Amino acid sequence: MEPSPGRLPELEATRPHMEPKATCPAAACLVERKFHVLVGVTGSVAALKLPLLVSKLLDIPGLHGMGQPHWEEPWKPQSTCSCEGPHAFHLQLEVAVVTTERAKHFYNPQDIPVSLYSDADEWEMWKCRTDPVLHIDLRRWADLLLVAPLDANTLGKVASGICDNLLTCVIRAWDCSKPLLFCPAMNTAMWEHPVTAQQVNQLKAFGYVEIPCVTKKLVCGDKGLGAMAEVGTIVDKVKEVLFQHIGFQQS
Repeated sequence: MEPSPGRLPELEATRPHMEPKATCPAAACLVERKFHVLVGVTGSVAALKLPLLVSKLLDIPGLHGMGQPHWEEPWKPQSTCSCEGPHAFHLQLEVAVVTTERAKHFYNPQDIPVSLYSDADEWEMWKCRTDPVLHIDLRRWADLLLVAPLDANTLGKVASGICDNLLTCVIRAWDCSKPLLFCPAMNTAMWEHPVTAQQVNQLKAFGYVEIPCVTKKLVCGDKGLGAMAEVGTIVDKVKEVLFQHIGFQQS
């Protein structure tokens, strides 16, 4: 889906979407919540999997369960239900994508059924001082940032604090109290270069969570470590982080 200039996916400066709606039947308090996932995609051949990744993330809205709330920042609501019994919850995910220019080579935008943003949108949306700054609005809107794949070039940029495109600007402005997950993907020779481990460790020092790459036969024909984690593994990690940070233990 091509983004419409000037239209954002319900981007807000505040976070009212995380205020739960609750009703209190005798058995359990029902809590309905929205959670915004921003996917960053960079110029690795693993970007071929973007349509599948987005599709699997959009399957998560059926997520529900039972548990006791232990709200964590920045999602702690202003007021919560006062009942002391178990809480039933239903989680509604909304997804948007930020792409680098090189990543566009590997997928068809028509195969992405959510809002898709690139560098041009940053500049087209801003004409004067009162206009929105897209990378700031996106970091406000998102509750979780998932960079998949994270190529060697962008890894180096993020580790060094470079922000020269829409995605790296979102990352540089990211609120570190919210989860950022990254999925490295590169050729085995690039992965084994000594600087790669240093850069990955730097991202971890920022508080970002690595979803490790795997060993397989790469598109170039080499076999070794460096392939992006499987989509199922990535989605499972997102689910795990949702339960961790939203404040419920799944039954």
